[in-house]
Amino acid sequence: MAGSNTWKVRASSISLDQPVVMGILNVTPDSFGDGGSYTTVEEAVEAGLAMVEDGASIVDVGGESTRPGADSIPADLEISRVLPVVERLAEMDVLVSVDTSKSVVARAAIERGAAIINDVTGLRDVPMRRVCAEAGVGVVIMHMQGTPKTMQIKPRYDDVTADIRAFLTDRAGDAVAEGIAHESIVVDPGIGFGKTFAHNIEILAHLGDLVGIGFPLLVGTSRKGFLGEILEPLRGVTQPEERDGATAATVALAVRSGVRILRVHNVRLAVEVAHTAKAMVPIDDEEKIHRT
Repeated sequence: MAGSNTWKVRASSISLDQPVVMGILNVTPDSFGDGGSYTTVEEAVEAGLAMVEDGASIVDVGGESTRPGADSIPADLEISRVLPVVERLAEMDVLVSVDTSKSVVARAAIERGAAIINDVTGLRDVPMRRVCAEAGVGVVIMHMQGTPKTMQIKPRYDDVTADIRAFLTDRAGDAVAEGIAHESIVVDPGIGFGKTFAHNIEILAHLGDLVGIGFPLLVGTSRKGFLGEILEPLRGVTQPEERDGATAATVALAVRSGVRILRVHNVRLAVEVAHTAKAMVPIDDEEKIHRT
């Protein structure tokens, strides 16, 4: 069956009847899409509030870059970047997600009001699963081959879609076994995380195979390198912020395939594209997606 029409996140639930947009807010100096954009807490908070004004249901705050080749940073540094922004946004009733793979960072962020933990390592660590279960937060379980430092060094799969499907199913099962509610889990195939150009295209072409695993699907293609490769014959080498049009095409494709949550930099554009794409999904196809 397809995933639930709601996502339980602490004391509230997010309706997934319409596509949900998650805005990316990186408070880092080196993230590929917006690193270094916000030099103060005030700037980051203003940017988060602007995303909500533009239609984001969730603001995803990250304090450690996970771009290809990135090194891990100490937890205390990540905490110092993330917590002031999380606390301020949560005080303003913004639904805050935190992009972290460290249980100590997750716990601190939850204490300051975070409602969702977005873990690029797929809740690999038992302590992270326990922190999330105890707090009743929503979780995003993402697939990644390797680590950000190593993930783009010759990634290989027997069958990329089938391998990701099996991984996400297993990790979600581990999460439920640890006490995380089924309705609190969202899964993410991890576009660009340990995947070649061909892998990314294959995943996007077969999103329907991942929608049917029993949990809502989140997709994050925003401004990623494979889009630059697609655009290169038209535009030459592009900077990440020049790929929003290409991102929009993948948002429309994802919505058409039954994806419920879109993680993006340009919230206004994504909201408009997702809303339009959803309106053009035939009712019969929509019913088929929900029955898958």
